[in-house]
Amino acid sequence: MANTTSMEEFEALLNESLEMDTPDEGSVVKGKVIAIEAGQAIIDVGYKMEGRVELKEFAEPGEQPNVQVGDEVEVFLRAAENARGEAVISREMARREEAWDRLEKAYADDQRVEGAIFGRVKGGFTVDLGGAVAFLPGSQVDVRPVRDAGPLMGLKQPFQILKMDRRRGNIVVSRRAILEESRAEQRAEVIGKLQEGDAVDGVVKNITEYGAFVDLGGVDGLLHVTDMAWRRVNHPSEILSIGETVKVQVIKINKETHRISLGMKQLQEDPWDLVGVKYPLGSVHKGRVTNITDYGAFVELEAGVEGLVHVSEMSWTKKNVHPGKIVSTSQEVDVMVLEIDGAKRRVSLGLKQTQRNPWEVFSETHPEGTQVEGEVKNITEFGLFIGLEGEIDGMVHLSDLSWDERGEDAIQSYRKGDVVQAVVSEVDVEKERISLSIKALGGDKFADAVGGVKRGAIITVEVTAIEDGGIEVEYEGMKSFIRRSDLSRDRAEQRPERFSVGNKIDVRVTNIDSKTRRLGLSIKAREIAEEKEAVEQYGSSDSGASLGDILGAALKGDN
Repeated sequence: MANTTSMEEFEALLNESLEMDTPDEGSVVKGKVIAIEAGQAIIDVGYKMEGRVELKEFAEPGEQPNVQVGDEVEVFLRAAENARGEAVISREMARREEAWDRLEKAYADDQRVEGAIFGRVKGGFTVDLGGAVAFLPGSQVDVRPVRDAGPLMGLKQPFQILKMDRRRGNIVVSRRAILEESRAEQRAEVIGKLQEGDAVDGVVKNITEYGAFVDLGGVDGLLHVTDMAWRRVNHPSEILSIGETVKVQVIKINKETHRISLGMKQLQEDPWDLVGVKYPLGSVHKGRVTNITDYGAFVELEAGVEGLVHVSEMSWTKKNVHPGKIVSTSQEVDVMVLEIDGAKRRVSLGLKQTQRNPWEVFSETHPEGTQVEGEVKNITEFGLFIGLEGEIDGMVHLSDLSWDERGEDAIQSYRKGDVVQAVVSEVDVEKERISLSIKALGGDKFADAVGGVKRGAIITVEVTAIEDGGIEVEYEGMKSFIRRSDLSRDRAEQRPERFSVGNKIDVRVTNIDSKTRRLGLSIKAREIAEEKEAVEQYGSSDSGASLGDILGAALKGDN
């Protein structure tokens, strides 16, 4: 009875001991390598359990297995016994569990972790973090795009965990974050030693359209294209090349963004300091056209000194022409200095001022009354434009086309391209206007005809036409019309039919109108004037003498 009780107690204690010490499946246990054979390590995990692990599970990425007989290792117990009576264990799964614990702690503490890139996948790379595999996006490999990641493969280096999910087994890491942090520290250190105005040496790392990035020993500065030279630089590659060592001046440092602005021209003498002395107002200099725009052309007087020839100062005659049709890039031209603004670093230049004003030249060579010849360039509602010497135009107003015709009628006989002759009537140099006259070519017939005639004079005219309202007469080639009421003092004699074409009659000039080019003539006025004169000489209006008596006496006196 006592023996039976002892056996039961022993069995209970044994079972209790086995239940306490036997590890659970799915946990990490410690074991000892007792043999290595056939590419496997045989590990004793205690409790009379042994298992096999492939040697490759003891190898780091890109390295040989590092395990020897007698080593104590941790393995993951997947099953206590398989079909062969061996424990199913895994070194890789143990490392993974261990790694996840370590990584979760590092992630929570925002600490870096060490790993090695060992593979390439879509969109990035795979990284071994000491047993756990993480994903490294391509954008997180470096601060700049990496074309060849070969040198980075298998290299142990720090990473920053961006995101991790143990349940899904996802870990995302970044190498770029480490580099940026390191660069930020390095930049802060370098920037702390720099002062605005310092002259330092740097190496050109990259060239863009707007400038170049220069490495100052761990920190990059931007050398803008406008700060490379005092002269115009179209592209930085004109004066810089990648890898070249250059001396630059620190222009500005932004302590917050750690951005550095650099300059090269600041270390050279500023040509603008002597512009006022070398280029006085009104002086003429040779320059080279560097750029052409819609509003003018830029001309380089010397390296670093450019001036603008505004489109209005390019030509005396070509007013609405694009500057590119007057000058071309790289062309050497003579220009005159018109204005200098030292504060704004601007020079206003003139191209046309180096040539004489064609209106002045024309005025000197073609005084008023000079006869000229030219082609009809344009016909407008107010006159003709005639092309003249010096690529300038003169205008013939409608009123200067003909003595006899209305301007609107006379202009109909002209066509664009006709070669015509005209007389210079006025030249206005300031307004750049030349007035011409075609009707003045033969002189002023009216002025010639009536030059010696005064109002009140008695002239002899010839009848050229008989009309109901009066008669048409001609004097020295100039036609006039005498109305019926002016044909006689006597109403009964105011009949046009009593005259015949070709009759010569004496008339009195009542008006001279130079604008309408008409003479006011009257027979009636002549008769009244004669009567008045006779009365004054031979009698008076109250003497009782008749007009016949007076006229008879006057005639007798003449005889």
